[in-house]
Amino acid sequence: MGLSKREEEAKKLQHLEHEAEAAYPYLASDEKSSTFKTAEDIEYELNPAAANASLTPELTSSSSPSPPSSLPEAKKETKPWVHFVAGGVGGTVGAIATSPLDVIKTRLQSDVYHTLYNKVPKSSNPLIQVFQHLGETGAVLRGMYRTEGVRSLFRGLGPNLIGVIPARSINFFTYGATKEFLIKNFSKDKQQAEETWMHLVSGINAGFVTSTATNPIWLIKTRLQLDKSKGKNYKNSWDCLKSVVKNEGFTSLYRGLSASYLGGIESTIQWVLYEQMRMFINKRSLQIHGTDPSNKTTKDHVLEWSARSGAAGLAKFMASLITYPHEVVRTRLRQAPVAETGKPKYTGLVQCFKLVLKEEGFASMYGGLTPHLLRTVPNSIIMFGTWELVVRLLS
Repeated sequence: MGLSKREEEAKKLQHLEHEAEAAYPYLASDEKSSTFKTAEDIEYELNPAAANASLTPELTSSSSPSPPSSLPEAKKETKPWVHFVAGGVGGTVGAIATSPLDVIKTRLQSDVYHTLYNKVPKSSNPLIQVFQHLGETGAVLRGMYRTEGVRSLFRGLGPNLIGVIPARSINFFTYGATKEFLIKNFSKDKQQAEETWMHLVSGINAGFVTSTATNPIWLIKTRLQLDKSKGKNYKNSWDCLKSVVKNEGFTSLYRGLSASYLGGIESTIQWVLYEQMRMFINKRSLQIHGTDPSNKTTKDHVLEWSARSGAAGLAKFMASLITYPHEVVRTRLRQAPVAETGKPKYTGLVQCFKLVLKEEGFASMYGGLTPHLLRTVPNSIIMFGTWELVVRLLS
């Protein structure tokens, strides 16, 4: 009788041990609980041999059991300093390559050169206007080369580079850091998926911080590009800075800041459009090649990189068309004071908008658009493409 009781207790104990083993995955801590596990996770923990049997021959040939390769890998995080360095490198390469068009754009935006370059009446036909703007841009380029020399095409490149490196570094760093913060703290699911509003907020914050930090540099660059005295007014960037602070005061270095904040809308639109197109390209890549990078050839990688770089250019093109008038207003606000009176012609954002529209009409709000697009679209392609390559290299 006593022996049968012992056997019965032993059977019960074995049954409880079996149940405990089966329930083990469900008794983990909150961080590793079954609510965050896939069926493959639980199957592997309960029966590693059976789980490994369903793997590819390459994996099953391994001597030690390993979790299924189909499980998603943890998302790799890029450190903020990588975005900082990559943004600076990308901005520098793009600025040097497109510097002549930047000079032409600034001159066509300014009222100092407006009457000089805009001699041919513009057609009412939009298609003809495009060719007129292209011809106008080519004429300005040839005229500057003949009368002022090749160096004039790179005038303001010094402060431009001094501005581009911190501006792009700060922009990419702030955008990346803000997006990472929002994803970690406000993502609705545990996969930490990106949402459009996160791109929007990150873009606004990046534009605000970048504009505030770099406005004095862009003012100096604008003054040098508009200087037609062949170095008589400003010998170099440092001389221009001293002259502005001495004659107009330190606060004058922040002229056009309100228009720069308005221009933050352009940067935000570009970021949002770029992110949406990038996500679409990545989804297509997953559908075609799957999650294993080894399925892609070198050609596939190059084509995807080219598509993402092209997406940056298209995003910039669309954002520029929507927000371009702020560029003209910003340039006007940064012009040197009128020589006759010693006072600036344009004193504020709203006053500048009204005066330009009154004196020159709405079309003047798009002065210099052609060289602007010819510069910024390839500049964005080069900049974002270089940025991605540097991020991959440093990560």
